[in-house]
Amino acid sequence: MNLLHSSPSTSLEDEILIRKILLTHDPDGRHLDSELLLTAIENVLNYTAKFQINIDAISTNDISNIEIVGAEESLGQIITKISNALLFRSSSDGDLHERTMVLLDLLGNYRWDAKMVLVLAAFATNYGEFWLLMQLCPCNPLAESVALLRQFPNDLTMLKPRIKALSLLVKTLMDVTKCIIKFESLPFRHVKIYGQAMAAAKSAICLASYWVTRNTLACSSQITDLAMKPEQVCSTSAAAASASWQLISLVYRLSSVHNRLSQWVELCHQQIERKLYQKLINLFQEPHSDNQEVLEVLLALKDALPLQNSSMQPKVDLSELKDKIVILLVSKPDLLPLEGLFLLVQQTYDHPQHNKSDESYEIVWVPISFSDTWTHAEVEMFKLLSNSLPWYSLRRPWLLNSAVVTFIKQTWDFKDDPVMVVLDSQGNATNSNAIDMVLLWGAKAYPFSSSRENRLWEEAKWSMHFLLDEIHPLISRWVEEGRNICIYGSDNLDWIREFNAELKNIRSNGVQLETVYVGKSDMNEHVRCVLDVINEENHTSLHLPLTKLHLFWIRLRSMRRSMLKLVQSISSNHIYREVSALLDSTAEGWAVIGKGNTTEVVTLQGRKVIECLNKFSEWRENVAQLGFMGALRTAFEPPASTEPCNQSNVLPYAEELLEGIFLCEKCKRPMKKYVLYE
Repeated sequence: MNLLHSSPSTSLEDEILIRKILLTHDPDGRHLDSELLLTAIENVLNYTAKFQINIDAISTNDISNIEIVGAEESLGQIITKISNALLFRSSSDGDLHERTMVLLDLLGNYRWDAKMVLVLAAFATNYGEFWLLMQLCPCNPLAESVALLRQFPNDLTMLKPRIKALSLLVKTLMDVTKCIIKFESLPFRHVKIYGQAMAAAKSAICLASYWVTRNTLACSSQITDLAMKPEQVCSTSAAAASASWQLISLVYRLSSVHNRLSQWVELCHQQIERKLYQKLINLFQEPHSDNQEVLEVLLALKDALPLQNSSMQPKVDLSELKDKIVILLVSKPDLLPLEGLFLLVQQTYDHPQHNKSDESYEIVWVPISFSDTWTHAEVEMFKLLSNSLPWYSLRRPWLLNSAVVTFIKQTWDFKDDPVMVVLDSQGNATNSNAIDMVLLWGAKAYPFSSSRENRLWEEAKWSMHFLLDEIHPLISRWVEEGRNICIYGSDNLDWIREFNAELKNIRSNGVQLETVYVGKSDMNEHVRCVLDVINEENHTSLHLPLTKLHLFWIRLRSMRRSMLKLVQSISSNHIYREVSALLDSTAEGWAVIGKGNTTEVVTLQGRKVIECLNKFSEWRENVAQLGFMGALRTAFEPPASTEPCNQSNVLPYAEELLEGIFLCEKCKRPMKKYVLYE
């Protein structure tokens, strides 16, 4: 950032100072993660000075790998060099100004935010070492010996007012530095602003950097004083009060600098936010040759390496996503309940179609906190999931720009539930929420566009295969073998016992019928108890684990949500009615009975199930002619008349149609089949 002119509000003295400071400012591209380094400084100062700093959220980040990009010296070397400069003792005020300018000249190749955090890091190191020795002296002989050699005071009681004032000054230094970091992190590379606010902010940044540096030198001088014998530091109470008031006067002056700076920075921030939001809207209306610009504005405004790939690649560039379809998985930091998360992984990276397909797509998890700052619990949950899940995630999602967060919430309707926004290889949004589509069809849904979702529903058939998918290997085998399968749900033990008694009677008459208990849409504690009773009483139903039962109902809810947002065809409307009947069932129980992968499926609710099965002796003679499903349907939907009707139905040819039995929609009797050639 270059300061070409000062703000109209600056005095002549300040303008002269700004020009001198600018002569030392010559950034050459080197930079470091200022915000991350500041968290380490906050930790040190929080243990030494007794003021409250909110380190609940981001301070848990690992800063051991911070490096200064573009510099020959390591972070430790430059901090040591600055630390030595800070400890140089001089009492003249004029010399303090000269030392400030020398220190700014030493840091001339860095940006303003980097200058300030490096100076504060050096100060925190010196201040932290002093207090560490003082705290360890009473219980550690080594610390006591070192303190004696350095002639540290034995009693700090007389110095408490001075220490309190020093702590207040350090807190103000931190506040100003945070404000400078906020300004430097604004995305000026993508959005340009001009006018008085920008000019005033630049001048204020320059002056604030000077006063932060100068007051840090003053604080370091105070540490040098504290390290002397008490009789040298505080020979009188008046001298102690004078030293405290000198520090308080620095606090007032620096607070005034901070107030002016924060005012102009906030105005610049507001202008940037408005322009950035509009830029995002325009980006998704313009053509692009690839997805890089869109992804950079969305994800990389504050981070050159914004992604991580689980724990294998801690820092990933956006170029890894070039020419790929990118699915942005936007959610809260806790993502999904365990069962939903398991299904999502199963339907993407563990899906057979994913391994067979040569298509190129990637999922990027974008967690967003709904609070102003990330909590410690949210950070820990994010770390756990992002290091375990098989897709990309934002490396530090708390750095996501607020305008980007607003855009995501408003444009893609992100509220409480996760959404999966699909961007094609050119960065165009082809589906504002594909999560239900992915949960249903997995990698088969590629390229995950809204048009693809429509086509999948047009091809969908209401069958046991579609309803149960590959929820259990044994069920999948039953479907492939064309067996009769009955799934039923209820939390009424009396109904379940009566239902299974009727099924046992049907099986005893030689009818093959496999049964699966799936619980209830509200998988509460009572359902768990029912499941235990079923297992104890040795019902012939297949006993699915509780996790699998959750997956069954998650899929049903995904079906309904997916269909609700699409233009419905006749077939999908039929599926929608069937799914809604199961999800909204208020009856004491229900059953869905079907044959293999055919569309021969019957749904029965409540007492009607029991009544129909109870009359098996009346309709079992039809099983030999119509098959179990045909006989069940005629029992459930008896013929409207005893005389055959002349109803006909022309269907497109499909090989599986030759084997099935079709009932007339009008008279409910089996229809004769003919093949028409043309």
